[in-house]
Amino acid sequence: MSSLTHKASVPILLTSVFIIAICSILYELLISSISAYFLGSSIFHFSITIGFFLSAMGLGAFLSKYIGDEYLLENFIWFELWLGIVGGISGVVLYLGYAFTQNYYLLAFSLITAIGTLVGLEIPLLTRIIKAHFNLKDTLAQVLSFDYLGALFASILFPVVLLPYFGLLRTSFFIGLLNLAICLFNLWIFRKQIKGFLRTFIIAIVMTIIYTIGFWGGLGVQNYLEQFLYSDEIIFNTQSAYQRIVVTRDAPDVRLYLNGNLQFSAQDEHRYHEPLVHFPLALANQKEKILFLGAGDGLAVRELLKYQAIKEIHVVDLDSMMTNLARKHPLFLNLNEGALNNKKVKIFNQDAYKFLENNKEIYDVIIIDLPDPSEVSLGKLYSKEFYYLVKKRLARDGAMITQSASPFFTKNAFWCIYHTLQEIFPSVLPITVHVPSFGQWGFNIAMPHTTFDKKESIERIEKFLFEKNKTIPFKYLNKETVGSLFVFDEDLKESKTEINTLDTQKLVQYYEKSWDSYNR
Repeated sequence: MSSLTHKASVPILLTSVFIIAICSILYELLISSISAYFLGSSIFHFSITIGFFLSAMGLGAFLSKYIGDEYLLENFIWFELWLGIVGGISGVVLYLGYAFTQNYYLLAFSLITAIGTLVGLEIPLLTRIIKAHFNLKDTLAQVLSFDYLGALFASILFPVVLLPYFGLLRTSFFIGLLNLAICLFNLWIFRKQIKGFLRTFIIAIVMTIIYTIGFWGGLGVQNYLEQFLYSDEIIFNTQSAYQRIVVTRDAPDVRLYLNGNLQFSAQDEHRYHEPLVHFPLALANQKEKILFLGAGDGLAVRELLKYQAIKEIHVVDLDSMMTNLARKHPLFLNLNEGALNNKKVKIFNQDAYKFLENNKEIYDVIIIDLPDPSEVSLGKLYSKEFYYLVKKRLARDGAMITQSASPFFTKNAFWCIYHTLQEIFPSVLPITVHVPSFGQWGFNIAMPHTTFDKKESIERIEKFLFEKNKTIPFKYLNKETVGSLFVFDEDLKESKTEINTLDTQKLVQYYEKSWDSYNR
């Protein structure tokens, strides 16, 4: 059995346990995040990844019993070397798998199984090595303590440092380098006890050099691989603390993607933003103070600024990187006409739910243009509780509107939003518009105390837009268009759904089920 030269060497192995635990959790978070980035449904991918990873660790722990006591230290170092090699390249493998094959899940679960099994092999081996100097009770206590502390450290490190500053691929290389560093460190410390030391050392050094180059060039590698995910040329991409921001261009079209989901196309965004902005303005009695939740690209704010009567516009968008991009990047400035730099506009980089909870101001119009309810963190922004907060911040004779996903692709999700609003507002009006880059899309308008039927609403909107404000230019809307947006084709008509609450999150379930059915 490989033995340590001195009891003082035990801290070295406990430190290894700590780093291994960090890497273990980081691999789970990394693979889950990449899967959610490509395929959405973060809860599903995090749950499945964690479950399979823990099962693979159990498999590794089981297999460790077949490893004899003679070469425990050598086997631990080799497992750590392989963990660094496989884990470090995992991000690249997943990007290539998604871009070029139909077998993404096969690759992902193969990586999870391989990495989890290697991690599961290592902890029992280290426990057996350390046990030579402590009784079983003390050994397990120390190993598990360092293991759990490492898990805590990793869970903080990933969202706070690694993801926002390194991005996904560089994080993959970084974790692999941590494993290789532990391999090299133990290899050097216990070199006199390791058979085949020089061969193992050379392999570890070579892989460390390769992955160091990969880490420093990771941004270029990610940009190169990411280009295969989009049909148009990527002209800007970055990772914020909250999302992956990608801007593509195919002259004259410019498109914004957040976490792989299209947010707008410059060629048809006016078909989306004109109803979103002008309809609630037409239905509200006052139009001086506007609250805008989401859509930090500034395109909808551009539409608001066409009205001289508006005195204040508060824009609430969680991601400061997105709003700064919209305020400074030439392409965005050209599209939004510098809207977010207007003196009437005040930007709040806060969570929309928390903003409504803490803010006491009253707004004449509230426009909600948040991402689709593809996960629980977004589903809460379409809940009964959220709309109750919206109503509290809305003037009695005001109006609100929310984007409501597609009544065609996600029919039940759309009508779930409608029914949820009806729990809070006495008057709710669904509308639908065809946006070529999105397909058939939908909004829901609601008023807190005033009741309008569909005919009266159409007349009010037409009068406001084409008589009272006839000088305002429109690219899409005209008098004939307005009425048609309130008409739902037979296959889009209202379906029976439950309402969405913070507790049930029914909307997320409807949304995911609709897309799953459509994609089959």
